[in-house]
Amino acid sequence: MTLKKIAIALAFMSGASLAAAQPGGGYPDKPIRMIVPFAPGGTADIIGRVFAAQLGTELGATVVVENKAGAGGSIGTRFVADSAPDGYILLLASSSTHGTNPAVYKNLSYDAAQDFTAITQLVTVPGVLSVTKDFPAADLQGLVAAAKADPQKYTYASSGAGGLGNLAMELMKSMTGAGLMHIAYRGAGPAFTDVISGQVSMIWEPLPASLPYIKSGQIRAIAVAADQRSPELPDTPTFKEAGLPRYEANAWNGLLAPKGLPDDVKKALHDASVKALNDPQVKAKMASLGGTVVAGTSEDFQALIARDVKKWKNVAADASIQLDQ
Repeated sequence: MTLKKIAIALAFMSGASLAAAQPGGGYPDKPIRMIVPFAPGGTADIIGRVFAAQLGTELGATVVVENKAGAGGSIGTRFVADSAPDGYILLLASSSTHGTNPAVYKNLSYDAAQDFTAITQLVTVPGVLSVTKDFPAADLQGLVAAAKADPQKYTYASSGAGGLGNLAMELMKSMTGAGLMHIAYRGAGPAFTDVISGQVSMIWEPLPASLPYIKSGQIRAIAVAADQRSPELPDTPTFKEAGLPRYEANAWNGLLAPKGLPDDVKKALHDASVKALNDPQVKAKMASLGGTVVAGTSEDFQALIARDVKKWKNVAADASIQLDQ
């Protein structure tokens, strides 16, 4: 090799080393951990695993899903907030961890708005208001009229005090004046059981949890919390169609990193996330879970978190809902 060629080769190697030394220049160069702050097997966990597999493909790295459940998602969320902002620890956030939890827990161990870097919203999942098979009203207006006529008669179940189902129903009550008593359960399973048996009048839960009982005829859907009717429930109106145009309450999942993430790593994660979410197979799987892919900007996702926290704090305050963690 001539001296000139050696010089050119050394210059190239020096430039490559310099690029790799830049923050994020070699990202990712090791496995990434995506923390799902809920137990395995739930909708959030399934969404996270579907997304993580394709995100790894887009990044050319392994993305490992790790469940850190407990305290309504707060344990895993706090773990991510305390992690290094290097792009190797990520959080599958939800409308619980970054919407209702900040609204109802007075001593929450993290700040939903300040302790994280927003990457993108993954999906939105509509909620469904369903009633017992023999509920006397056929639509939302009839339900509200019945609840106003006899405020002590009708009840609603939720999967837990302070959760999305609880706050979504309290929002509806505040907008309609309906008199409904809340009965909280430890999970959606027992809540649905008592609605199916007729011991409780109704329940608001995300579509994936509600759909099997609706399809089997065990409960009856009244309204869907979405901009458009669900393909799974084409005969069920949205809340807007049913007479509540300003009602907005849905579940969502998104990708967050710890606060202070370098801009180039944030961009790499955002770009790869958008590509992963727009993969046809990923979109189809999300749709089968009742979710609609969003894949928006980081700024839009940050704004969503701020809106949700503010909205649910107002609802919780109006309904006097405050919990210890």
